[in-house]
Amino acid sequence: MKIFTDSGSDLPKSYFDKEDVHLFPLRVLMKGVEYDDVIGISNDQVYAAIAEGEILKTSQVSLEIFLNAFEQLAKSGDEGIYIAFSSNLSGTCQSAFLAKNQLLETYPDLKLAIIDTKCASYGQGLVVKEAVRLNKFGVAFDDAVAQLTDMADSMEHLFTVGDLNHLAIGGRISKTSAFMGGLLNIKPILNIDDGKLVPLEKTRGFKKAIQRMIAIMKERGGDFTNKTVGISHSNDEELMHDVKVAIEEALHPKSIETTTIGSAIGAHVGRGTIAIFFTSK
Repeated sequence: MKIFTDSGSDLPKSYFDKEDVHLFPLRVLMKGVEYDDVIGISNDQVYAAIAEGEILKTSQVSLEIFLNAFEQLAKSGDEGIYIAFSSNLSGTCQSAFLAKNQLLETYPDLKLAIIDTKCASYGQGLVVKEAVRLNKFGVAFDDAVAQLTDMADSMEHLFTVGDLNHLAIGGRISKTSAFMGGLLNIKPILNIDDGKLVPLEKTRGFKKAIQRMIAIMKERGGDFTNKTVGISHSNDEELMHDVKVAIEEALHPKSIETTTIGSAIGAHVGRGTIAIFFTSK
């Protein structure tokens, strides 16, 4: 069984190489040049450009790239699962469905499941890692699809951002709100609802934001002693470490896994972002 995902999963290149997961890179436009996320540009380059005031743009995976990859799958006769970035945050998933439907006309036996995870960043990444685990254990195709769909449906996302201006650029808040929020040290807490990034609460200061996020984790996640928690951060290891320690002390999860927010998502959320991922009760 072949596992596919895109760079919205914020997994490092080393993971794709090691686990033989097929990566569809989103595209990042920086200083007039378009790059493949993960493969053609580094996180350090992106965050350095953001620090210099560069406004980055991103674009979805093209239909042609999906057609080529899925046709190879069809010709191989293998089964495939594509763990996709939320369709409400990118048109990438829709392009994958279009490619699949086109190919079914020529290859009616194509066995490909496209899971619109309604997830982002390491929330999506955790579903990818579970797909790899199930594949290694030889779980049947239909059972794997069902389990992965259930996991994606139960994935919780909590974010707080360091720079409100990036939310304003993306249209999440007004420029006036971003300006006033910066003056008042407002740290919004956002979550993903039906695959969309939605403001949840406002707090004053980063410390209070993290405390509130942990309280929400308790409310939504219940007992964490057998859960894996994911943390992604926009190129701030020290900040991530502080959050990891706070979660360990408060919730005692089975494990905590961390990653850096990649170029495509980082272009929209900016520097100083922390995101936490876990499954609901």
